[in-house]
Amino acid sequence: MTALWEPEARFRIWFEIEAHATEALGDLGVVPKSAAKALWDWWATNPAIDVPAIDAIEAVTKHDVIAFLTWVAEQVGDEARFMHQGMTSSDVLDTCLAVQLSRAADILIDDLDKLLEVVKRRAFEHKLTPTIGRSHGIHAEPVTFGLKMAEAYAEFSRCKARLIAAREEVATCAISGAVGTFANIDPRVEEHVAAKLGLAIEPVSTQVIPRDRHAMFFATLGVIASSIERLAVEVRHLQRTEVLEAEEYFSPGQKGSSAMPHKRNPVLTENLTGLARMVRSYAMPAMENVALWHERDISHSSVERYIGPDATITLDFALGRLTGVIDKLLVYPERMMKNLDKMGGLVHSQRVLLALTQAGVSREDSYRYVQRNAMKVWESDGRLSLMELLKADPDVSAALTAEQIEEKFDLGYHFRRVDTIFKRVFGEA
Repeated sequence: MTALWEPEARFRIWFEIEAHATEALGDLGVVPKSAAKALWDWWATNPAIDVPAIDAIEAVTKHDVIAFLTWVAEQVGDEARFMHQGMTSSDVLDTCLAVQLSRAADILIDDLDKLLEVVKRRAFEHKLTPTIGRSHGIHAEPVTFGLKMAEAYAEFSRCKARLIAAREEVATCAISGAVGTFANIDPRVEEHVAAKLGLAIEPVSTQVIPRDRHAMFFATLGVIASSIERLAVEVRHLQRTEVLEAEEYFSPGQKGSSAMPHKRNPVLTENLTGLARMVRSYAMPAMENVALWHERDISHSSVERYIGPDATITLDFALGRLTGVIDKLLVYPERMMKNLDKMGGLVHSQRVLLALTQAGVSREDSYRYVQRNAMKVWESDGRLSLMELLKADPDVSAALTAEQIEEKFDLGYHFRRVDTIFKRVFGEA
């Protein structure tokens, strides 16, 4: 990913754009066909791109595209004068950015595929590993750790679909000349360059490709970053000492704290939270780039020179890091079960509530009977048993037998639909 944004890589894409355009101009009879041949013959020697030399020219011209064209002309000779016929700088810059973002998206899509593979493996590994589901950070009802992973898989599948769409939207070519009217260049040149570079043509480009395309691309990267953070935060919470249901792999020789030798901190997922903030921060300037003056200005240019490499490189790193975290995540089923049982069976309260209503008790009374016993368990910090309290409650026992109450505390009941959910997510159970 980093190599994609290096100056040499950018200049190589610039050359391909210019050479393909010159080739099309030659076919149309606008310039001699020998011009494109001279360019491609020089390119076939696999020349080194002298970035310092181009920078030295730019220091005088104060114009990057002119500096590049001047340097190429020095290498190729007289035929190079036919480069850039009827084109404007944005034709080169915007089409190059489209190529870079498309290739960056391909890398990120591959990253997502690797993450999805790991998440799926862990989901099936812990498909029926019981754990407590929490709402507001408080015990709610039983789930499985596999369902947590299935949830992440579904979310990152959506992320992949969005990125594929964003890639398609940003992969457009503009070779339309000053203010985008094709006054000095045939639209067929644009079609030729687009086909050679695997891009679509921009229907109307003013003098730049409209930045709503780029805004959607960077917004999509921000959403993916948010999904990364969501899973990272889950790991961080599960690793808290009071919970400790899962934790990041702690390698031999690793140190958690300079002061406290006992520490094993969730540093990787904390790092992912920070990286997600950075990637999201690039979405806002990308949106602000949409509103350019008239047919163009360059207020977007300096922004994109930052956010293009920074957002894609950071997200590439973050996806790789998250994949490693989930791949090596230490999962503790015994601790999950211990936490699930911590509050004396409170997690089964809804089933008793529903059973009472089905036995003829009003919902209001049913809720009151169950809650008053549940609060005794809560206040005892789980030392009391909700099941036993309910059996001893005359209002409850008048509606439900002891056997019926006990049946409502069956843990397996909560996992009856796991196969259904897995089939929806993975297409298999």
